[in-house]
Order: sequence, then structure tokens, then C-alpha cells
Amino acid sequence: MAESTTRSLTLPEATAKDVMTEILRKGAQQMLAQAIQEEVVEWIEQRAGLCDAQGRHQVVRNGYLPKRTITTGVGPVEVEQPRVRDRRPAGEAEKFTSRILPPYLRKTKSIEELIPWLYLKGVSTGDFSEALAALLGEHAKGLSASTITRLKKVWEDE
Repeated sequence: MAESTTRSLTLPEATAKDVMTEILRKGAQQMLAQAIQEEVVEWIEQRAGLCDAQGRHQVVRNGYLPKRTITTGVGPVEVEQPRVRDRRPAGEAEKFTSRILPPYLRKTKSIEELIPWLYLKGVSTGDFSEALAALLGEHAKGLSASTITRLKKVWEDE
């Protein structure tokens, strides 16, 4: 029998903790939350003069959007964005859109750039999940074999 020339990629033990990475991840999460909060406060303050006939502010905070997880270079970071409500009539109302956290953002640019690099280095489509889990943690979502295949098609077209 011939020996296999390939080796299986082994994932770090789930119980093993990298304290430094965990501190960085939590710090990134806190800084991101603070930056988004400040962005919302600034946007609302710019519209503070908009009041109805009873003197109530028309642009106000209104809870939070559902939490979402962003895949970053330090692992998954859970984000919660404040919700903004504009009570003006439909033609006058504005929708708040974060410059920091655009809708549908699930991966940072550094992760988007990591995927083609791994592909060019010869990581096969089926091994991406394991490679990314080893690099980013077991919760690296949205990077399945079908996602990689779709991205490869886009790269080939470009």
C-alpha cells in the first residue's frame, strides 16, 4: 500500500484558550460598539431640531437591531447596533445607515482578502472550512465550500 502524501489539518483543541486573542477580540468588540454608538448619537444630534407640533423630537433612538456576528482577523465579534426611528412623514423621513457597520456586512475586508490568498496557496475548496476554523476559530461562519466556489467563479470572471 502506498503511503498518503497528504496530511489532515488538525484543529486546536476547543478547550485550549488563547488569552491574548480573547482579550483582543473583546477589546475590538467594545471599541466597535462604542464607535457605532457615537455614530448614532452624532446622527441624531444633527437632527435634534426636528420636532412635531407638540415639541417631541422626530428622530430618536429606538432600542437595538438584532445582534449579528462579524468574522474578523481576531475571530468572531458580536455586534449590536442601536436602532434609529424617524417619525416624520414618509417623504421627509431619513433612514440611518451606519458607515462603520453597513447592512449585510458579515466579514471584514481582511477576511475577504484572506480567502483568495488561501486559494492561490493551494487550499482546496473542501478544506477551506477547516483552514479558516484553524485561523479564525470554529465559529467562522459564511465561508462554506459553496461560498468559496461562488467566489472562485467571480475571480475567474474578473
